[in-house]
Amino acid sequence: MTFVTMENIVAALRNTLGKKGMHEEELQELAEYIMSFFGYETEVIDNILTSEDRDVFYMLEEEGILSTTQEQVNLKKGKLWRIHYWVLKGEHIDRLSKQDDGEVEKGDEFGDIYGEMSDDVWSRDSESEDDENH
Repeated sequence: MTFVTMENIVAALRNTLGKKGMHEEELQELAEYIMSFFGYETEVIDNILTSEDRDVFYMLEEEGILSTTQEQVNLKKGKLWRIHYWVLKGEHIDRLSKQDDGEVEKGDEFGDIYGEMSDDVWSRDSESEDDENH
């Protein structure tokens, strides 16, 4: 489990929403807002959110910072009760926060391997083709 710090959240927001035009002061405020819900936890129950809070959480879900999950509980009367949670995606936040540090994003662990190859690898050598045909 990845521990999310205020610095991680701010850096992740800078590399997502900051690139879409959100200013540094707004990023700091949003980070504090997020951490006020989660604190040292990785999940919060959806029931505590207002509709405005939920709108912000949906936006953060689109950026990959939050996700949702649910559990089902059987009540004594035979009814099913669903509990919805918002989950802080610590590992993804950690990856997002390190994008400016020159680290390679997950899924791009080989970097630009084709771009690093020389041009002669991509061209066919006409002399060797002629030799094979004779």
